[in-house]
Amino acid sequence: MSRAEQPSRRTVLAAAVAAAVAQSAAPAAAVSGRPAVDHTRAAARPVDNRAWISYGDWRGGTAQGTRAVAGARPGIVIDAPAGTTEYRDPHTGTTSTWEYATWTSPVHRLAVPSTELIASWNAHTPGGTWLQVELQGTYSDGTSTPWYLMGRWAAGDQDVRRTSVDDQGDGRSTVWTDTLAVDDPAAGLRISACRLRLTLHRRPGTKRTPTVWRLGAMGSDVPDRFTVPASTPGLAEELIVPRYSQEIHKGRYPEYDNGGEAWCSPTSSQMIIEYWGGRLTPEQLAWVDPTYTDPQVCHAARYTYDYQYAGCGNWPFNAAYAATFKDLQGVVTRLGSLTDLETLIAAGIPAITSQSFLKEELTGAGYGTAGHLMTVIGFTAEGDVIANDPASPDNEAVRRVYRRREFENVWLRTKRYNASGKVVSGTGGVCYLYFPARLTARRRRALAAVGVR
Repeated sequence: MSRAEQPSRRTVLAAAVAAAVAQSAAPAAAVSGRPAVDHTRAAARPVDNRAWISYGDWRGGTAQGTRAVAGARPGIVIDAPAGTTEYRDPHTGTTSTWEYATWTSPVHRLAVPSTELIASWNAHTPGGTWLQVELQGTYSDGTSTPWYLMGRWAAGDQDVRRTSVDDQGDGRSTVWTDTLAVDDPAAGLRISACRLRLTLHRRPGTKRTPTVWRLGAMGSDVPDRFTVPASTPGLAEELIVPRYSQEIHKGRYPEYDNGGEAWCSPTSSQMIIEYWGGRLTPEQLAWVDPTYTDPQVCHAARYTYDYQYAGCGNWPFNAAYAATFKDLQGVVTRLGSLTDLETLIAAGIPAITSQSFLKEELTGAGYGTAGHLMTVIGFTAEGDVIANDPASPDNEAVRRVYRRREFENVWLRTKRYNASGKVVSGTGGVCYLYFPARLTARRRRALAAVGVR
Protein backbone atom coordinates (compact mmCIF):
# COMPACT_ATOMS: atom_id res chain seq x y z
CA MET A 1 0.00 0.00 0.00
CA SER A 2 3.00 2.27 -0.38
CA ARG A 3 2.40 3.21 -4.02
CA ALA A 4 0.98 6.67 -3.30
CA GLU A 5 3.90 7.52 -1.06
CA GLN A 6 6.40 7.09 -3.88
CA PRO A 7 7.69 10.47 -5.12
CA SER A 8 7.66 9.72 -8.84
CA ARG A 9 3.91 10.07 -9.36
CA ARG A 10 1.65 10.73 -6.42
CA THR A 11 3.56 13.55 -4.76
CA VAL A 12 3.37 15.73 -7.83
CA LEU A 13 -0.25 14.85 -8.56
CA ALA A 14 -1.14 15.84 -5.01
CA ALA A 15 0.45 19.24 -5.57
CA ALA A 16 -1.55 19.65 -8.78
CA VAL A 17 -4.76 18.84 -6.94
CA ALA A 18 -3.94 21.38 -4.24
CA ALA A 19 -3.39 24.01 -6.91
CA ALA A 20 -6.73 23.18 -8.49
CA VAL A 21 -8.44 23.59 -5.12
CA ALA A 22 -6.85 26.97 -4.70
CA GLN A 23 -8.17 28.00 -8.12
CA SER A 24 -11.49 26.27 -7.74
CA ALA A 25 -12.61 -21.12 -16.42
CA ALA A 26 -16.16 -20.88 -14.77
CA PRO A 27 -15.30 -19.88 -11.25
CA ALA A 28 -17.83 -20.44 -8.50
CA ALA A 29 -20.26 -17.81 -7.27
CA ALA A 30 -22.13 -17.95 -3.99
CA VAL A 31 -25.28 -16.53 -2.39
CA SER A 32 -27.38 -14.53 -4.81
CA GLY A 33 -30.06 -12.25 -3.38
CA ARG A 34 -31.32 -9.17 -5.20
CA PRO A 35 -32.15 -9.34 -8.92
CA ALA A 36 -29.15 -9.04 -11.20
CA VAL A 37 -28.29 -5.54 -12.33
CA ASP A 38 -29.03 -4.44 -15.89
CA HIS A 39 -25.97 -5.25 -18.03
CA THR A 40 -27.24 -3.13 -20.90
CA ARG A 41 -27.22 0.09 -18.88
CA ALA A 42 -25.32 2.71 -20.89
CA ALA A 43 -24.43 5.51 -18.50
CA ALA A 44 -22.35 8.47 -19.60
CA ARG A 45 -18.88 8.19 -18.10
CA PRO A 46 -15.82 10.44 -18.03
CA VAL A 47 -13.63 7.63 -19.37
CA ASP A 48 -12.66 6.47 -22.87
CA ASN A 49 -11.14 3.05 -23.49
CA ARG A 50 -9.63 2.09 -26.84
CA ALA A 51 -8.04 -1.30 -27.34
CA TRP A 52 -6.42 -2.86 -30.41
CA ILE A 53 -7.17 -6.58 -30.20
CA SER A 54 -8.56 -7.89 -33.49
CA TYR A 55 -6.79 -8.91 -36.69
CA GLY A 56 -8.41 -5.91 -38.37
CA ASP A 57 -7.09 -3.64 -35.61
CA TRP A 58 -3.53 -4.86 -36.12
CA ARG A 59 -3.82 -4.64 -39.91
CA GLY A 60 -5.01 -1.06 -39.53
CA GLY A 61 -1.79 0.23 -37.96
CA THR A 62 1.49 1.30 -39.55
CA ALA A 63 4.04 -1.52 -39.57
CA GLN A 64 7.80 -1.23 -39.89
CA GLY A 65 9.11 -4.77 -39.72
CA THR A 66 6.05 -6.20 -37.95
CA ARG A 67 3.11 -8.19 -39.23
CA ALA A 68 -0.33 -9.07 -37.95
CA VAL A 69 -1.09 -12.71 -37.17
CA ALA A 70 -4.60 -14.17 -37.22
CA GLY A 71 -6.03 -16.99 -35.14
CA ALA A 72 -8.02 -17.39 -31.95
CA ARG A 73 -6.02 -14.58 -30.40
CA PRO A 74 -4.76 -12.19 -33.12
CA GLY A 75 -1.63 -10.17 -32.46
CA ILE A 76 1.43 -8.42 -33.82
CA VAL A 77 4.90 -9.98 -34.18
CA ILE A 78 8.31 -9.23 -35.69
CA ASP A 79 8.41 -10.15 -39.37
CA ALA A 80 11.66 -8.70 -40.77
CA PRO A 81 13.48 -6.38 -38.35
CA ALA A 82 13.54 -2.70 -39.27
CA GLY A 83 17.08 -2.38 -37.91
CA THR A 84 19.26 -2.81 -34.85
CA THR A 85 19.68 -0.64 -31.78
CA GLU A 86 21.93 -0.47 -28.74
CA TYR A 87 20.17 -0.43 -25.37
CA ARG A 88 21.97 0.23 -22.11
CA ASP A 89 19.89 -1.14 -19.27
CA PRO A 90 20.05 1.53 -16.55
CA HIS A 91 19.40 -1.05 -13.84
CA THR A 92 22.16 -3.49 -14.77
CA GLY A 93 24.61 -1.23 -16.66
CA THR A 94 24.68 -3.78 -19.49
CA THR A 95 24.65 -2.60 -23.11
CA SER A 96 23.33 -5.03 -25.72
CA THR A 97 22.42 -4.99 -29.39
CA TRP A 98 18.84 -5.78 -30.35
CA GLU A 99 16.92 -6.17 -33.56
CA TYR A 100 13.70 -4.19 -33.52
CA ALA A 101 10.46 -3.62 -35.42
CA THR A 102 7.62 -1.19 -34.76
CA TRP A 103 3.86 -0.92 -35.01
CA THR A 104 2.02 2.40 -34.67
CA SER A 105 -1.70 2.65 -34.11
CA PRO A 106 -3.98 4.97 -36.01
CA VAL A 107 -4.89 8.18 -34.20
CA HIS A 108 -7.77 7.60 -31.79
CA ARG A 109 -9.95 10.62 -31.08
CA LEU A 110 -10.95 10.42 -27.44
CA ALA A 111 -14.66 10.51 -26.72
CA VAL A 112 -13.65 12.18 -23.46
CA PRO A 113 -11.03 14.95 -23.82
CA SER A 114 -8.76 13.81 -21.01
CA THR A 115 -6.52 15.03 -18.22
CA GLU A 116 -4.91 11.58 -17.76
CA LEU A 117 -4.03 8.66 -20.01
CA ILE A 118 -2.84 5.19 -19.02
CA ALA A 119 -1.63 2.59 -21.51
CA SER A 120 -1.86 -1.15 -20.92
CA TRP A 121 -0.84 -4.20 -22.93
CA ASN A 122 -0.96 -8.00 -22.96
CA ALA A 123 1.93 -9.87 -24.53
CA HIS A 124 4.13 -12.95 -24.65
CA THR A 125 7.88 -12.29 -24.50
CA PRO A 126 9.96 -15.47 -24.76
CA GLY A 127 13.55 -15.34 -23.54
CA GLY A 128 15.70 -12.99 -25.58
CA THR A 129 12.81 -10.62 -26.39
CA TRP A 130 11.15 -7.55 -24.88
CA LEU A 131 9.01 -4.59 -25.87
CA GLN A 132 8.42 -0.94 -25.19
CA VAL A 133 5.20 1.06 -25.36
CA GLU A 134 5.04 4.75 -26.25
CA LEU A 135 2.12 7.16 -26.31
CA GLN A 136 1.67 10.47 -28.11
CA GLY A 137 -1.24 12.77 -27.36
CA THR A 138 -2.84 15.60 -29.29
CA TYR A 139 -3.77 18.58 -27.13
CA SER A 140 -7.10 20.32 -27.42
CA ASP A 141 -5.29 23.29 -29.03
CA GLY A 142 -4.11 21.06 -31.89
CA THR A 143 -0.47 20.69 -30.84
CA SER A 144 1.09 17.37 -29.82
CA THR A 145 2.95 15.90 -26.88
CA PRO A 146 6.30 14.21 -27.45
CA TRP A 147 6.33 10.45 -27.84
CA TYR A 148 6.27 9.49 -24.16
CA LEU A 149 7.72 6.13 -23.12
CA MET A 150 5.12 4.37 -20.96
CA GLY A 151 7.12 1.27 -20.17
CA ARG A 152 9.89 -1.12 -21.16
CA TRP A 153 8.59 -4.57 -20.39
CA ALA A 154 9.34 -8.26 -20.48
CA ALA A 155 7.58 -11.06 -18.66
CA GLY A 156 10.94 -12.20 -17.28
CA ASP A 157 13.87 -10.26 -15.84
CA GLN A 158 16.93 -11.97 -17.29
CA ASP A 159 17.32 -10.02 -20.56
CA VAL A 160 16.22 -6.53 -19.50
CA ARG A 161 14.72 -5.13 -16.32
CA ARG A 162 11.12 -3.97 -16.75
CA THR A 163 11.00 -0.29 -16.04
CA SER A 164 9.07 2.93 -16.19
CA VAL A 165 10.95 6.09 -17.20
CA ASP A 166 11.10 9.25 -15.09
CA ASP A 167 11.71 12.88 -16.09
CA GLN A 168 9.43 12.99 -19.13
CA GLY A 169 7.47 16.18 -19.76
CA ASP A 170 7.04 19.11 -22.11
CA GLY A 171 5.94 21.84 -19.69
CA ARG A 172 2.27 21.05 -20.21
CA SER A 173 2.07 17.34 -19.42
CA THR A 174 4.20 14.87 -17.50
CA VAL A 175 4.53 11.11 -17.16
CA TRP A 176 4.28 9.94 -13.56
CA THR A 177 5.44 6.31 -13.60
CA ASP A 178 2.51 4.82 -15.55
CA THR A 179 0.23 7.83 -16.08
CA LEU A 180 0.43 10.70 -18.56
CA ALA A 181 -1.16 13.72 -16.84
CA VAL A 182 -1.91 17.26 -17.95
CA ASP A 183 0.04 19.55 -15.62
CA ASP A 184 -2.68 22.18 -15.05
CA PRO A 185 -6.16 20.77 -15.69
CA ALA A 186 -7.76 23.87 -14.18
CA ALA A 187 -6.47 25.91 -17.15
CA GLY A 188 -8.71 23.88 -19.46
CA LEU A 189 -6.08 22.08 -21.54
CA ARG A 190 -7.01 18.51 -22.40
CA ILE A 191 -5.68 15.67 -24.54
CA SER A 192 -8.21 15.14 -27.30
CA ALA A 193 -6.60 12.28 -29.25
CA CYS A 194 -3.80 9.75 -28.90
CA ARG A 195 -1.88 7.05 -30.66
CA LEU A 196 0.36 4.26 -29.41
CA ARG A 197 3.61 2.84 -30.72
CA LEU A 198 5.03 -0.61 -30.01
CA THR A 199 8.69 -1.42 -30.48
CA LEU A 200 9.40 -5.15 -30.39
CA HIS A 201 12.97 -6.32 -29.68
CA ARG A 202 14.85 -9.60 -30.04
CA ARG A 203 18.43 -10.79 -29.97
CA PRO A 204 20.08 -10.55 -33.41
CA GLY A 205 20.03 -13.65 -35.55
CA THR A 206 17.16 -15.39 -33.75
CA LYS A 207 13.61 -16.04 -34.93
CA ARG A 208 12.03 -15.39 -31.57
CA THR A 209 9.54 -12.57 -31.28
CA PRO A 210 7.30 -10.91 -28.76
CA THR A 211 3.62 -11.35 -29.54
CA VAL A 212 1.31 -8.54 -28.45
CA TRP A 213 -2.36 -9.50 -28.26
CA ARG A 214 -3.82 -6.40 -26.69
CA LEU A 215 -2.73 -2.77 -26.65
CA GLY A 216 -4.89 -0.01 -25.26
CA ALA A 217 -5.16 3.44 -23.79
CA MET A 218 -7.58 4.70 -21.17
CA GLY A 219 -8.24 8.43 -21.15
CA SER A 220 -10.22 10.08 -18.38
CA ASP A 221 -11.41 13.45 -17.15
CA VAL A 222 -12.75 12.62 -13.70
CA PRO A 223 -14.05 15.76 -11.96
CA ASP A 224 -12.28 17.06 -8.86
CA ARG A 225 -14.34 16.04 -5.85
CA PHE A 226 -14.02 15.19 -2.18
CA THR A 227 -17.28 13.23 -2.18
CA VAL A 228 -19.20 11.29 -4.81
CA PRO A 229 -22.92 10.65 -5.27
CA ALA A 230 -24.25 7.63 -3.42
CA SER A 231 -25.39 4.68 -5.52
CA THR A 232 -28.38 2.47 -4.74
CA PRO A 233 -27.63 -1.16 -3.85
CA GLY A 234 -28.64 -3.50 -6.64
CA LEU A 235 -26.98 -6.85 -6.04
CA ALA A 236 -26.34 -9.38 -3.30
CA GLU A 237 -23.78 -11.90 -4.47
CA GLU A 238 -20.30 -13.14 -3.55
CA LEU A 239 -17.68 -14.72 -5.77
CA ILE A 240 -15.42 -17.40 -4.35
CA VAL A 241 -11.93 -15.94 -4.75
CA PRO A 242 -8.68 -17.22 -3.18
CA ARG A 243 -7.52 -15.24 -0.14
CA TYR A 244 -3.91 -14.15 0.30
CA SER A 245 -2.39 -11.84 2.87
CA GLN A 246 0.46 -9.54 1.91
CA GLU A 247 1.45 -9.13 5.56
CA ILE A 248 2.70 -12.68 6.04
CA HIS A 249 5.40 -11.82 3.48
CA LYS A 250 6.81 -8.90 5.45
CA GLY A 251 10.60 -8.76 5.15
CA ARG A 252 10.79 -11.16 2.22
CA TYR A 253 12.84 -10.27 -0.85
CA PRO A 254 14.07 -6.73 -0.16
CA GLU A 255 15.15 -6.59 -3.81
CA TYR A 256 11.42 -6.63 -4.69
CA ASP A 257 10.39 -4.06 -2.07
CA ASN A 258 10.46 -6.20 1.04
CA GLY A 259 7.01 -7.76 1.15
CA GLY A 260 4.35 -6.65 3.61
CA GLU A 261 2.52 -3.43 2.82
CA ALA A 262 4.46 -2.95 -0.42
CA TRP A 263 2.91 -6.04 -2.00
CA CYS A 264 -0.81 -5.18 -2.07
CA SER A 265 -0.91 -4.97 -5.87
CA PRO A 266 0.74 -8.31 -6.78
CA THR A 267 -1.10 -10.07 -3.93
CA SER A 268 -4.42 -8.80 -5.27
CA SER A 269 -3.40 -9.74 -8.80
CA GLN A 270 -2.53 -13.28 -7.75
CA MET A 271 -5.91 -13.74 -6.07
CA ILE A 272 -7.78 -12.88 -9.28
CA ILE A 273 -5.42 -14.84 -11.53
CA GLU A 274 -6.09 -17.96 -9.49
CA TYR A 275 -9.82 -17.27 -9.43
CA TRP A 276 -9.67 -17.62 -13.24
CA GLY A 277 -7.65 -20.83 -12.95
CA GLY A 278 -4.13 -19.46 -13.46
CA ARG A 279 -1.52 -21.60 -11.72
CA LEU A 280 2.26 -21.51 -11.47
CA THR A 281 4.29 -24.67 -11.91
CA PRO A 282 6.80 -26.01 -9.39
CA GLU A 283 9.52 -25.11 -11.89
CA GLN A 284 8.38 -21.49 -11.99
CA LEU A 285 8.35 -21.33 -8.19
CA ALA A 286 11.66 -23.14 -7.68
CA TRP A 287 13.51 -19.83 -7.05
CA VAL A 288 11.38 -19.04 -3.96
CA ASP A 289 12.69 -20.01 -0.52
CA PRO A 290 10.94 -23.34 0.19
CA THR A 291 10.16 -22.29 3.76
CA TYR A 292 7.92 -19.45 2.57
CA THR A 293 4.16 -19.90 2.48
CA ASP A 294 2.23 -18.85 -0.63
CA PRO A 295 5.30 -18.68 -2.89
CA GLN A 296 3.08 -17.60 -5.77
CA VAL A 297 2.69 -14.19 -4.11
CA CYS A 298 6.49 -13.82 -4.02
CA HIS A 299 6.52 -14.73 -7.71
CA ALA A 300 3.88 -12.12 -8.52
CA ALA A 301 5.91 -9.47 -6.69
CA ARG A 302 9.07 -10.31 -8.61
CA TYR A 303 7.37 -10.30 -11.99
CA THR A 304 5.41 -7.08 -11.48
CA TYR A 305 8.39 -5.20 -10.02
CA ASP A 306 9.24 -1.90 -11.74
CA TYR A 307 12.96 -1.26 -11.31
CA GLN A 308 12.64 2.50 -11.75
CA TYR A 309 9.62 2.91 -9.51
CA ALA A 310 11.30 0.48 -7.08
CA GLY A 311 8.01 -1.18 -6.28
CA CYS A 312 5.32 -3.59 -7.43
CA GLY A 313 2.55 -1.00 -7.83
CA ASN A 314 2.91 -0.12 -11.52
CA TRP A 315 -0.66 -0.52 -12.74
CA PRO A 316 -0.01 -1.65 -16.37
CA PHE A 317 2.77 -3.99 -15.24
CA ASN A 318 0.25 -5.82 -13.03
CA ALA A 319 -2.24 -6.12 -15.89
CA ALA A 320 0.52 -7.38 -18.20
CA TYR A 321 1.59 -9.95 -15.58
CA ALA A 322 -1.95 -11.29 -15.34
CA ALA A 323 -2.04 -11.73 -19.11
CA THR A 324 1.06 -13.96 -19.03
CA PHE A 325 -1.26 -16.68 -17.74
CA LYS A 326 -2.93 -18.77 -20.41
CA ASP A 327 -6.00 -17.18 -21.98
CA LEU A 328 -6.21 -14.22 -19.59
CA GLN A 329 -6.49 -10.54 -20.45
CA GLY A 330 -5.74 -7.59 -18.18
CA VAL A 331 -6.64 -3.91 -18.46
CA VAL A 332 -6.38 -0.78 -16.34
CA THR A 333 -9.48 1.40 -16.34
CA ARG A 334 -11.64 3.66 -14.21
CA LEU A 335 -15.19 2.84 -13.12
CA GLY A 336 -17.87 5.32 -12.19
CA SER A 337 -19.78 3.80 -9.29
CA LEU A 338 -20.40 0.70 -7.23
CA THR A 339 -23.19 -0.02 -9.70
CA ASP A 340 -20.42 -0.68 -12.26
CA LEU A 341 -18.83 -3.14 -9.85
CA GLU A 342 -22.20 -4.81 -9.29
CA THR A 343 -22.54 -5.24 -13.06
CA LEU A 344 -19.20 -7.03 -13.17
CA ILE A 345 -19.78 -9.17 -10.07
CA ALA A 346 -23.15 -10.29 -11.47
CA ALA A 347 -21.28 -11.60 -14.51
CA GLY A 348 -18.66 -13.35 -12.38
CA ILE A 349 -15.90 -10.76 -12.84
CA PRO A 350 -14.15 -9.52 -9.67
CA ALA A 351 -12.18 -6.26 -9.75
CA ILE A 352 -9.05 -4.88 -8.11
CA THR A 353 -9.64 -1.35 -6.82
CA SER A 354 -7.18 1.38 -5.82
CA GLN A 355 -8.02 3.68 -2.91
CA SER A 356 -6.51 5.86 -0.19
CA PHE A 357 -8.01 6.85 3.14
CA LEU A 358 -7.51 7.75 6.78
CA LYS A 359 -8.07 5.00 9.34
CA GLU A 360 -11.37 6.51 10.47
CA GLU A 361 -12.70 6.81 6.90
CA LEU A 362 -13.11 3.06 6.31
CA THR A 363 -14.69 1.31 9.26
CA GLY A 364 -13.17 -2.09 9.97
CA ALA A 365 -9.98 -1.61 7.98
CA GLY A 366 -7.89 -0.83 11.05
CA TYR A 367 -5.34 1.17 9.08
CA GLY A 368 -4.95 4.26 6.94
CA THR A 369 -3.12 4.36 3.63
CA ALA A 370 -1.84 6.76 1.00
CA GLY A 371 -2.55 4.13 -1.67
CA HIS A 372 -3.73 0.53 -1.50
CA LEU A 373 -5.10 -2.21 -3.77
CA MET A 374 -7.75 -4.69 -2.74
CA THR A 375 -10.11 -7.08 -4.50
CA VAL A 376 -13.87 -6.55 -4.61
CA ILE A 377 -15.58 -9.95 -4.72
CA GLY A 378 -19.21 -9.19 -3.91
CA PHE A 379 -21.94 -7.34 -2.03
CA THR A 380 -24.00 -8.18 1.04
CA ALA A 381 -27.79 -8.12 1.19
CA GLU A 382 -27.50 -4.59 2.61
CA GLY A 383 -25.34 -3.50 -0.32
CA ASP A 384 -22.07 -3.33 1.59
CA VAL A 385 -18.84 -4.23 -0.19
CA ILE A 386 -17.22 -7.64 0.31
CA ALA A 387 -13.49 -7.32 -0.35
CA ASN A 388 -10.49 -9.58 -0.16
CA ASP A 389 -8.18 -7.08 1.53
CA PRO A 390 -4.55 -8.28 1.45
CA ALA A 391 -3.66 -5.84 4.27
CA SER A 392 -4.71 -8.51 6.75
CA PRO A 393 -2.66 -10.41 9.34
CA ASP A 394 -3.26 -13.81 7.72
CA ASN A 395 -5.15 -15.44 4.89
CA GLU A 396 -8.21 -16.24 6.97
CA ALA A 397 -8.66 -12.57 7.87
CA VAL A 398 -8.50 -11.37 4.24
CA ARG A 399 -12.26 -11.40 3.63
CA ARG A 400 -13.70 -8.09 4.87
CA VAL A 401 -17.04 -6.30 4.68
CA TYR A 402 -16.83 -2.52 4.26
CA ARG A 403 -19.68 -0.05 4.53
CA ARG A 404 -20.96 0.77 1.08
CA ARG A 405 -20.99 4.54 1.41
CA GLU A 406 -17.51 4.71 2.95
CA PHE A 407 -15.94 2.40 0.38
CA GLU A 408 -17.58 4.15 -2.56
CA ASN A 409 -16.27 7.53 -1.47
CA VAL A 410 -12.67 6.57 -0.69
CA TRP A 411 -12.39 4.71 -4.00
CA LEU A 412 -14.05 7.21 -6.35
CA ARG A 413 -13.01 10.60 -5.01
CA THR A 414 -10.15 12.52 -6.61
CA LYS A 415 -9.32 14.76 -3.62
CA ARG A 416 -8.96 14.09 0.07
CA TYR A 417 -7.30 15.37 3.22
CA ASN A 418 -4.36 13.44 4.58
CA ALA A 419 -3.45 13.02 8.25
CA SER A 420 -1.74 16.41 8.25
CA GLY A 421 -4.81 18.17 6.85
CA LYS A 422 -3.19 18.69 3.46
CA VAL A 423 -5.20 18.27 0.25
CA VAL A 424 -3.86 15.30 -1.70
CA SER A 425 -5.13 13.22 -4.61
CA GLY A 426 -7.39 10.20 -4.76
CA THR A 427 -7.34 7.67 -7.58
CA GLY A 428 -10.81 8.44 -8.93
CA GLY A 429 -12.07 4.89 -9.47
CA VAL A 430 -8.95 3.21 -10.88
CA CYS A 431 -9.20 -0.54 -11.06
CA TYR A 432 -7.63 -3.57 -12.75
CA LEU A 433 -9.90 -5.96 -14.61
CA TYR A 434 -8.69 -9.46 -15.48
CA PHE A 435 -10.92 -11.72 -17.55
CA PRO A 436 -10.73 -14.61 -20.04
CA ALA A 437 -9.65 -14.07 -23.63
CA ARG A 438 -12.72 -16.06 -24.68
CA LEU A 439 -15.72 -14.37 -23.15
CA THR A 440 -19.25 -15.58 -22.66
CA ALA A 441 -21.93 -13.28 -24.04
CA ARG A 442 -22.90 -12.31 -20.50
CA ARG A 443 -19.38 -11.27 -19.57
CA ARG A 444 -18.92 -9.43 -22.83
CA ARG A 445 -22.08 -7.43 -22.14
CA ALA A 446 -20.97 -6.65 -18.60
CA LEU A 447 -17.57 -5.39 -19.74
CA ALA A 448 -19.15 -3.33 -22.49
CA ALA A 449 -21.52 -1.80 -19.92
CA VAL A 450 -18.52 -0.46 -17.98
CA GLY A 451 -16.74 0.74 -21.11
CA VAL A 452 -14.26 -2.11 -21.69
CA ARG A 453 -13.96 -3.98 -24.96
